[in-house]
Amino acid sequence: MPSQHTATGSRPPMLDACFLGPYAENDNLLEKLVVEFLRDHVYWRRNFHPEDPIAIGTHAAHHPDYLAFAARMRRELHQLSAALKKSVPFHSPRYIGHMASDLLLPGLVAQILTLPYNPNNVSEDAAPVTVDMEVQVGLQLARMLGYAHDPAQPECAFGHLTSGGTVANYQALRLALALKAFPVALRAADVPELTLPEDDWSAFNLSPSASIALYAQWQHWLTQATAAERRHWQMRVSDARIEQSGLVGFFAKHSSLKVPKVLAPITAHYSWSKGCKLLGLGRDQLALLPERGMRTDVDALETTLERCLRERQPVLLAVAVLGTTEYGTVDPIDAVVSARDRFAARGMGFGVHVDAAWGGYLATLFRNEDGSLRTREAVAMGFQQFPSVDVYNAVAALGQTDSVTVDPHKLGYLPYGAGAFICRDHRAVGLLAEAADYVFHADTPKDYLNRYRSLGQFIPEGSKSGASVAGVYVTHKVLPLDHAHFGLLPANTIHHAEAFHARALQFAKAMAAVVHVMVPFVPDSNLVCVALNPVGNHRVATANTFVRHLHDELRCDPSRPLQDKQFFGSVTTLRPDVLGDAETQRILDALGLDMASLGEEGGDRLTILRHTLMNPYLIDAENGVSYIDMYFEHLATQVQRLLAG
Repeated sequence: MPSQHTATGSRPPMLDACFLGPYAENDNLLEKLVVEFLRDHVYWRRNFHPEDPIAIGTHAAHHPDYLAFAARMRRELHQLSAALKKSVPFHSPRYIGHMASDLLLPGLVAQILTLPYNPNNVSEDAAPVTVDMEVQVGLQLARMLGYAHDPAQPECAFGHLTSGGTVANYQALRLALALKAFPVALRAADVPELTLPEDDWSAFNLSPSASIALYAQWQHWLTQATAAERRHWQMRVSDARIEQSGLVGFFAKHSSLKVPKVLAPITAHYSWSKGCKLLGLGRDQLALLPERGMRTDVDALETTLERCLRERQPVLLAVAVLGTTEYGTVDPIDAVVSARDRFAARGMGFGVHVDAAWGGYLATLFRNEDGSLRTREAVAMGFQQFPSVDVYNAVAALGQTDSVTVDPHKLGYLPYGAGAFICRDHRAVGLLAEAADYVFHADTPKDYLNRYRSLGQFIPEGSKSGASVAGVYVTHKVLPLDHAHFGLLPANTIHHAEAFHARALQFAKAMAAVVHVMVPFVPDSNLVCVALNPVGNHRVATANTFVRHLHDELRCDPSRPLQDKQFFGSVTTLRPDVLGDAETQRILDALGLDMASLGEEGGDRLTILRHTLMNPYLIDAENGVSYIDMYFEHLATQVQRLLAG
């Protein structure tokens, strides 16, 4: 068994076989794999019905039109290849900007291999192989998160891939609303023999688990009814559902109820705002909670929930983030889960969704090979600070949440677009089912694996690539989602983040005479931000201009050769309305900036450098190269250049 990581953070040898490499060191491996499976695809075509005649004769290759077309195609492909050389060099350890890096070879090759087969994972009719893979991917991710992942268990989890985290977050909202409103529909339909809540408020405020249990009871009741009774009651309940009448009709019929709120941290991704608008809830129903140190303020959550209960304002979801987009910080998921359970006992149920689009794969570090949760001491071995007690407790609570978003195309090192949505109990997904006779079949078996072979019934998309699914599935098979396999990758990134953080503090001391430098937040994961301000300057706007000039040397510029850039980074901002007064004052004081200068033109927020430490080759011990050291040397040169100019 490979060791997870070493105290020095040296790269495990297995990782060297995982990537094409910064210098394309594994080009022979990639070429052999692609050619081998391209030839295999050709043979598959030739052996499908070998008795069929050859449709494209050898004479065609000599026809002028054929030759002209081939020449145009080759010319345009060369043009494309040339244009793509201006792309961002995500593969390079000199790239420490956004959430992208080199791609894992298993996923890249599996996707290339699958593309010529062109499966559409909307149903098994269009993708008999990759649909099953997608169901398995959901179970792989469920196991990583701590959800039940045995299809024989009634409460087994379910997951599917999406184009990205945004669509996965939409799916979370969609499922949460369906689950919340369904008990009200059962009451409105007056279904006999079911144990229903006594009023609409109680029905609308069941916990997700209680709503799923009621839905399962309804499904069982239908199996006992006659065919005629079943049709009657299905139609009656369907007519009463929110999906039939829409928000306007539903809340007009149930005037004692209010449209539910979505509670999310103020640092939440903008997809939550888009999702609330898309679902028809409206932006006003998204309540953004204040933060402490870029992590959800638990006291503010508690206060908001108390107010909602007092005002009989329903809550649809409380959203926690595992790895914020800007700072990589982790919300107290365990505290949010605890609040859900306490308020459900008081008659106000809501779901908990974790937006782990960035940090989801960090959970591999917390899983033994048998899927069990590792102790904090075991996870922390070899690291300097990771994981903090708060981060450990947050990740350990993932299995108690109701749904999670994960992006394989981020910390899963897979091609865009591969997001994922996973819910704790698959039975709830039946509330999302659609019917399309030409795609889905009424006689589909009802056992777990067969049920989801018509994925299009349950997912937002009407068409989706099976090639992306194959890439994720094969990667998870080659690198199982536990600490001894896939966990080697995020472990490596955490080592790099800790090294970067330490080097940033050294940089701050070395440059103290000319520039104030600070890391605003101790990193929870593998994103590290750095704030800078020239000594003697007290205006936020001037500090922002200085940092933007630094970023000009760190951003991709298509008008210049890529080789002109030594490093590639990104920026983000610190907003006073997000930080709060105390945190804003702390950061501005450390940088020598006046609070009074906030609000001036160009100074309503503080611009800072943002670094994503994903690349496995940031520290090359074999060649004695640290790109982290090189970066700070480059940054020092640029700071001196700007101050001198």
